[in-house]
Amino acid sequence: MEIKINKEIKEYNETMFFGLSVRQAIFSVLACGVAVGIYFAFRSHLHKEILSWICVLGAVPFAALGFVKYNGMNAEQIVKAWFQSTIKMPKYLVFTGNEG
Repeated sequence: MEIKINKEIKEYNETMFFGLSVRQAIFSVLACGVAVGIYFAFRSHLHKEILSWICVLGAVPFAALGFVKYNGMNAEQIVKAWFQSTIKMPKYLVFTGNEG
């Protein structure tokens, strides 16, 4: 019998649906919902091939939110950190040389 253990405990990710975490599953369902909504909204106005590409392009950002990880942060934490460091509290650094 072999039990698989991650080398780093922080990398543990509980899987619930088809190997996806709950977060990934929720955002995948949301992406499918957006694609279906786009399809029904524009099916009478656009050709099916163009509409299929628009559905894919509309769903990609929502699907990516469930899978994006950068420096251990998920998408919402990345946006929050960017907002705080760029908009809320911008820091202007001025470097001056040391004169000898």
